[in-house]
Amino acid sequence: MDTLILHHYPASPFAEKIRRVLAFKQLAYRSVIIPDVMPKPDVLALTGGYRRTPILQIGADIYCDTALICQVLEQRSAEPALYPPHLLGVSRIVAQWADSTLFWAAMAYNLQPRGATALFAQQPPEAAKAFAADRGAMSAGMQRLRPQDATAAYRSYLRRIAHMVEEHDFLFGDQPCVADFAAYHPLWFTRVCVPTMADIFEPVPAVLEWMDRIAALGPARMEKFKAEDAITVAANAEPAPLLDDVFQDEHGIPLGSQVTVAAESFGQEPTQGTLLAATRTRYTLRREDPRAGTVHVHFPRIGYVLRKAEQ
Repeated sequence: MDTLILHHYPASPFAEKIRRVLAFKQLAYRSVIIPDVMPKPDVLALTGGYRRTPILQIGADIYCDTALICQVLEQRSAEPALYPPHLLGVSRIVAQWADSTLFWAAMAYNLQPRGATALFAQQPPEAAKAFAADRGAMSAGMQRLRPQDATAAYRSYLRRIAHMVEEHDFLFGDQPCVADFAAYHPLWFTRVCVPTMADIFEPVPAVLEWMDRIAALGPARMEKFKAEDAITVAANAEPAPLLDDVFQDEHGIPLGSQVTVAAESFGQEPTQGTLLAATRTRYTLRREDPRAGTVHVHFPRIGYVLRKAEQ
């Protein structure tokens, strides 16, 4: 079975979500540390355009977006379950809320001047400017919360999470599910990456206790790996056979067409390739790269836009 390769960087909150899932499932993986801002030539050799963090590589298959990565890890190791049958719907809905509404409120709160100063305190001034410019480009056209509104919303969301974990060890019972990991990672950024902003947790000690329980899951077995070696792995591998899922054609774009897939909002850089699959849950593109060879790049359908490529 091909080794899991996670392309990430330490302070990425969405990467922390997947690191916690890997620990929960006790899955070994190879760790490729990537830049937190552009340029990212080794990432783009694999994805063709997508540059959000993290990405999961399995041989010559590249999985984008943590919502899809969680599904792939569940298929890899069904137990312990991220999607328990009795929580199948609600866990996904709460995870989607946490990855979007909760995340953006938390980050608007976290990266107020006091938090941003703490985040870049040990780095040269150029690093903060580069990060601000990079994230500004990725969020062009997005409606962002003002810090005051974000603070109020974040406090409210923390109280709601507290109400859930005062009754149970985790959000929905005595075991974590995908919703726990999705809700955890923006809070982890507050507590670990910008601790000067962590006083917001003072009224909700139950939230901190819940976070401690998630942090205690692991760590997973991790091996450091170089980006060029990961690209060599892709070049020497064949993409896995596609599942025989039903083609879901809502766009009038036949399989085999040249298309682009891009995120709906944050990080809209498109990936272009040949459309191989458009199932109920994902898109798959085939693309060729001089370094990585033939790769299949996979995206979830929710949150992504499929378009026919301009000729």
